[in-house]
Amino acid sequence: MARSRKIPPPLPSRDEILEFVRESPRRVGRREIARAFGLTSEQRPALRDILRELEGDGLVERRGGRRMTAPGRLPEVAVVEVTGVDVDGEVLARPLARPEDEEPPVIHMAPPRRGHPALGPGDRVLARLTHLGGNAYQGRTMRRLAATPSVVLGIYDEVGGEGRIRPVDRRSRRDFVVPIGEGGGAEPGDLVEAEVQPSRRLGLGRARVTRRLEKGPRSVSLIALHEHGIPTRFSEEALAQAAAAGAASLADREDLRDLPLVTIDGADARDFDDAVWAEPDPETPGGWHLLVAIADVAHYVRPGDALDAVARERGNSVYFPDRVVPMLPEALSNGWCSLNPEEDRPCLAVHLWIDAEGRRRRHRFVRGLMRSAARVTYSQAQAGADGRPDETTARLKESVISPLFGAYRALARDRDRRGVLDLDLPERRVVVTEDGTVAGIETRPRYDSHRLIEEFMIAANAAAAETLHKGRKVCMYRVHDAPAADKLEALRESLEGLGFKLPRGQTVKPAHFNRILKAVAGSDDAPMVNELILRTQAQAEYTPCNIGHFGLGLRRYCHFTSPIRRYADLLVHRALISHLRLGEGGLVEEARGWDELGTGLSMTERRAAQAERDAVDRFAAAWMADRIGATFSGRITGVTRFGLFVALDETGVDGLVPKRSLPADLYHHDAVRHRLKGRRSGREYRLGERVEVRLAEADSATGGMVFHLLDAGNAPPWRAPRGRRAKKGR
Repeated sequence: MARSRKIPPPLPSRDEILEFVRESPRRVGRREIARAFGLTSEQRPALRDILRELEGDGLVERRGGRRMTAPGRLPEVAVVEVTGVDVDGEVLARPLARPEDEEPPVIHMAPPRRGHPALGPGDRVLARLTHLGGNAYQGRTMRRLAATPSVVLGIYDEVGGEGRIRPVDRRSRRDFVVPIGEGGGAEPGDLVEAEVQPSRRLGLGRARVTRRLEKGPRSVSLIALHEHGIPTRFSEEALAQAAAAGAASLADREDLRDLPLVTIDGADARDFDDAVWAEPDPETPGGWHLLVAIADVAHYVRPGDALDAVARERGNSVYFPDRVVPMLPEALSNGWCSLNPEEDRPCLAVHLWIDAEGRRRRHRFVRGLMRSAARVTYSQAQAGADGRPDETTARLKESVISPLFGAYRALARDRDRRGVLDLDLPERRVVVTEDGTVAGIETRPRYDSHRLIEEFMIAANAAAAETLHKGRKVCMYRVHDAPAADKLEALRESLEGLGFKLPRGQTVKPAHFNRILKAVAGSDDAPMVNELILRTQAQAEYTPCNIGHFGLGLRRYCHFTSPIRRYADLLVHRALISHLRLGEGGLVEEARGWDELGTGLSMTERRAAQAERDAVDRFAAAWMADRIGATFSGRITGVTRFGLFVALDETGVDGLVPKRSLPADLYHHDAVRHRLKGRRSGREYRLGERVEVRLAEADSATGGMVFHLLDAGNAPPWRAPRGRRAKKGR
């Protein structure tokens, strides 16, 4: 009798193999994958082909010979540095060998073995890492490395006659003792910089005050500046050069002073670097002639001079609720480079001719001299367009306001045709008094006048990129890549739970996201879906290598319209001046090292954005400190393994609901579905869920706020089943 052949198992799909690689805590090879799916030797060539496809698509990467892992996954053994302690008491660390412009993963260090000293901020160890899912890892100390000196920023105080420093970093829960004679003259409430002293004692660390900074409400933004290393002082040479600047002559410039160009900005704007004007185009039915004039910073800041050096170092201006750290000295940023009303100013301008559907027919760059007809705020412009003009906009209604909005409607039609990613993300604004005290927190209104300026600036930016591309000249492009495959896959799974589907097997475009955003608009799920889609997007960056702009649906794009506050825009101005032979102030030579320069500018931009967010968080915590114990309605905006982040409906401020404050249970963090689920009770806390919370803590020094869910205190305490040893909590 013939022996029956064993039927081999079905070959796993790409998604199944990809999930196995992602979920594996270590790197895996073909052998481990074949063993996991029970594949035969005859099936291994087909498995090899699938792995090659996944690697070619960037969904997996090869490390250590034939072993594979998910892209961006940390190695199994790495050197990490302890950064602090989270709200649950877990020691946190970051990898040292990680690009500065990437968001570092979260490493939760396992408790040290008995008899070994506890880890403290600044300690470096060789650790074995286990992937926990998402961007989280668990680290186990293999060997301590030599300690390195570290600096702490904190609030000085005195307890029992002894100096203390409370760190402003919300990740650090350890205060520092200041020995007698090491206080540097600091007084209680001072913001100080201190050098951490080597110590292996348990409990509080030791530190020596090296610098007193500032006291009072205005220290809030100062904390963010020092924490992120943002330069605040200009060189004497740069200040002298700015002070010596003066008016520009008409010379070879085009005289634009008869055109009623206007600046449209927020009421709190400190500098004005763009002005706009429009008129119907008589040559094209329904078409428009636009003019976007930008401050000619290149006239005052030349390559290699003192001003150029400080602007390049800073990369961009940084805006806080109570102050601005400008890229250029005030004599330029608020003076000769600011398009102040009724003052002659040099500019680099672009004439744009568009048809009735907003498509650009042609354009022309000029170097000119302009005179702003008025400084108009967004709310003024909108009220004027809606038939409620004030004294300023009444005289501009027919000649300026109406044509601008007519041209905007044409540009908006082109925007819809391109399928620009259209996220609805409210922005909060902190209102402060002159002394830095918070007067309130509000959501910034969003008018068509905001969109008008955005569309005019996008049109000018795209024209600049197109001009340099056609001339085969160097350009610092603003690029935005399509979302990564692994993030899209995670988004698909999240959206499927809400009844939405993203296409598979084809290139995802912004229009696919927009259809979902339109379908969910106005519903309770809208904030969550907007947040999920935002998190899927790649970060925009600066580079001389063009890959297009995914979010705007443009093949070529750069930043041209804000040279007062962005160094990348100044580089584009110089490139245009050189290419179009518009006079002095262009590139001295074809740019070298622009790859590194683009990386640096992307980093300073992200540094500024993080500092601005941190400052807003601290101002918000100061505002909420008087409302501890009050209850609020909000929405879950983040789910992590250590708790929930909740944003309040009233103000948009957010804080943490620690996992330890939830009803007693063992909670599983589902990173794909963005939820915490109790293993005993089955209770789920999901991203986007509406909740009621009570404010428990608000610390203006760290910007941290702690909430407790109102329904979390009524659950009975959890006990382990009889006969089993209860698992020790974190």
